[in-house]
Amino acid sequence: MSSGTGMRIVVTGATGNVGTSVVRLLSEDPEVTSVLGLARRIPDWSPPKTDWAAVDLASEESDLVEQFTGAAAVVHLAWAFQPTHDPAATWRTNVLGSMRVFDAVATAGVPALVHASSVGAYSPGPKDRTVDESWPTHGWPGAAYCREKAYLERALDTFERDHPETRVVRMRPAFLFKWESASEQRRIFGGRFLPGPLARPEVLPFLPDIPGLRMQALHTDDAANAYRLAVRSEARGPFNLAAEATVDARLLSEMLGARPVRVPRGAARSAIAAAWGLHLLPASPHLFDAVLRLPLMDCARARTELGWRPEHTATEVLEELLEGLQQGGGERTAPMRGRKVG
Repeated sequence: MSSGTGMRIVVTGATGNVGTSVVRLLSEDPEVTSVLGLARRIPDWSPPKTDWAAVDLASEESDLVEQFTGAAAVVHLAWAFQPTHDPAATWRTNVLGSMRVFDAVATAGVPALVHASSVGAYSPGPKDRTVDESWPTHGWPGAAYCREKAYLERALDTFERDHPETRVVRMRPAFLFKWESASEQRRIFGGRFLPGPLARPEVLPFLPDIPGLRMQALHTDDAANAYRLAVRSEARGPFNLAAEATVDARLLSEMLGARPVRVPRGAARSAIAAAWGLHLLPASPHLFDAVLRLPLMDCARARTELGWRPEHTATEVLEELLEGLQQGGGERTAPMRGRKVG
C-alpha cells in the first residue's frame, strides 16, 4: 500500500478485544479515509471516520462482497471462542465464516487481506528457546481453537496460490490483554459468575506452578499497531507478535507476591476437566493441553519488516488485566461490556 494514498479499510470482528483497538488506531491514522466495522451487533461507540454494518459470518446470506467492494484492505478478526462444548458451532463461525471472507476478498478484488492467525496455530514446540515463522502450523489437534486456526492457515495457503494478486498477511500474536478486555475474557475463560474483585494479590496466598506452563503475552493495542502497520505496508506472509518477558510461575509469583506451589500437570488438568465437564468453567482442558505445548515465538521479523515495537512489557500487560478484572473493565460494545460479576 503506497504511503499517502487514502484508504478505506474493512474490519471484521470489529467490536471484540482486538477489533476495538484496531478500529481505534485506524480511525486515528491520517492515511485512512474511512473504516467500516463489521459485527453481529452494532455498538454504541463511534470513533471518527468509522461506520458500522451488522454481519453474521456464520450466515450464508451475508453479502460480504458488497461490504468489501472498494476497500484497500480487509482486516479479518472475527472469532468465536464459545461454546467450547459445541465445536461444530465454532467451526461454522470461525472456519466456514473465514472462508466466506476469503472468497469475498477475491471476488471484490480487495488488494490486501490481513488475517488474525495465532500462536495457537503452531505445532507443539520448545519452551526453552524461540521459534520463527517457519515453525509448522498444524496446531494441537485436541483443541478446537488450535484446529481451527491451523485449518485456516492451510486455507490461506490455497488462497495465496490461487490469488497471487492479493497481498496476504498472517498475524500470529501471543495471548492478548488490555484493561477493556478484562470482563470479556473473564466470561470466556473463567465463567460469568467468577467475581473479578477476587483477582487481587492479597487473596492469592499461593500460585500453582505447573510444569511446562510458559507462555507469551501482548497488549492488545500493541498487536493492533502491528495490524495498522501491515495495512499501510507492502508486507506479506506471517508475523509473530509477543512482548518480553516470558510469562511463567516465577514471573507471576513475583508480580503477585504469591508463593509458587508445584502442581503436577495431571492434577491440574483433571481439575480443569471436571469443572469444564460440569459447565462450571468455559475454558476446556483441551486448550490447557495446547497451552502446555505452544512454542515461544521469535518476533524479529515484525521488528525488521514492519518496524514494530511493543510499548508494553508482559508484566505491564498482566498488571493492567488484573486491574481491569478488579474494576470490571470493559468497552461500549456487546462482547466487551464491563462487569465485575454476572
